[in-house]
Amino acid sequence: MPVRRSIAGLDGPGAVARAMRDAQYIADEGLATAAYLALALGKPLLLEGAPGVGKTEAAKALASILGRELVRLQCYEGIDASAALYEWNFPRQMLAIRQAGESYVNLYADEYLIARPLLLALQLPRQRLLLIDEIDRADHEFEAFLLEFLSDFAISIPERGTIRAAEPPVVVLTSNRTRELHEALRRRCVYHWIGYPDPALEAEIVMMRASTVARATAERVVAAVNRLRAEPLAKPPGVAETVEWAEAATLLHEQGAPWPRAFARAIGVALKDQDDLAFLGPRLDGLLADASP
Repeated sequence: MPVRRSIAGLDGPGAVARAMRDAQYIADEGLATAAYLALALGKPLLLEGAPGVGKTEAAKALASILGRELVRLQCYEGIDASAALYEWNFPRQMLAIRQAGESYVNLYADEYLIARPLLLALQLPRQRLLLIDEIDRADHEFEAFLLEFLSDFAISIPERGTIRAAEPPVVVLTSNRTRELHEALRRRCVYHWIGYPDPALEAEIVMMRASTVARATAERVVAAVNRLRAEPLAKPPGVAETVEWAEAATLLHEQGAPWPRAFARAIGVALKDQDDLAFLGPRLDGLLADASP
């Protein structure tokens, strides 16, 4: 497969990082390099990491900088090929038969075909980015089916024939690593692990995403979030929760709540599990004692 040294003017990792920042996403060197190589080599990009570290947002940023529509396939337990590929609109076909009477009607015309994410990506590969979100939630059988799709970028519809992409579409897969993915799928992709950002970077993300939050507040909330992540929580706060917590605490402070009480009152924005809240309840004030700009 030929190497595309530049796609949409992105001629290197630096260009990818700058473009993603313009799209309100701060990508470190590792992510920018992985994204560039996936684009240049025409290979899927596999992003793994804990929930809330920005994997889906990275895919959205890539779609934005490429000027492509994001087509999202959200995986779940029990997902099958029909949910990912296509299905026929059976009620509409039956209505067409009744209305046609004795006349011929093509029941397999485009108007009766319901395209799902994989087919949508193949139909316009230069205009769409395919996001296969949380592939680890699907079972091994669906993963094997997906591996075949990523190998050929073609779909066989018995009534219509084979639909094949003119070129490999841009594909991003994400995984929370709730289970191990098959080695064959990993080999098919350019891989990158996204961890929690360091405090300085996370504070910068808060400032970028929440324009009403002061820098001192951003730094304090990031410090508090990192203390929470150090606890054995069922659902530690992700980066999105950090941004939202800073916004919520700022709003409460503007309405009269003193620091750090504003952070404590807005804790439901950062922690969204009752067991976690009960576990931290007796120590929460201590954990947030210096969360005051």
